[in-house]
Amino acid sequence: MLYDDLAALLDYPLGPLKIPLAENPETARLLGEFAKPVLALHVEEREELYTRTFDINPLCSLEAGWQLYGENYERGRFLVTMRQQLRRFELAESAELPDHLTQVLMVLARMTPTEAAQFAAQLVLPAVEKMLAGLQGKGNPYEFLLQAIRTELCHQTGLPPGERKPEMNLFPILEGVEQ
Repeated sequence: MLYDDLAALLDYPLGPLKIPLAENPETARLLGEFAKPVLALHVEEREELYTRTFDINPLCSLEAGWQLYGENYERGRFLVTMRQQLRRFELAESAELPDHLTQVLMVLARMTPTEAAQFAAQLVLPAVEKMLAGLQGKGNPYEFLLQAIRTELCHQTGLPPGERKPEMNLFPILEGVEQ
């Protein structure tokens, strides 16, 4: 599943990176642009780049709920919903919060096509757009990875790239689905 492979690239880099093959030519190009500089780095340098990019810079936080809602009540609701989705798909929680983009992508990969398209359009794509805004023009290779993720999300949803506002009604398609 491509989303699982993309999620793995967003994990803290502890070892060698595995760059996935993408069917979409634009996604493949962007992954290549990400891979060129990152694969040339030693593991310690990749760790430092990751930390500078995502852990120290709140504008690029990988916590989708924080990107969408800040510290408002809606983020708590999103965290609870994501935890339910992780259980629904029998995915183990990581050390990260359930709204971390790695976990969000793994849930997205397991949803039905209709659920995934709606979830991506309403929540995941707006969060990724905000993450990208924090990296834009800084020469950071993770910008290419987030662009590749955005490209896949846009392909799945049929929406063009561009900043969106998240839907406040979380997962309307999942209402009534036993979790």
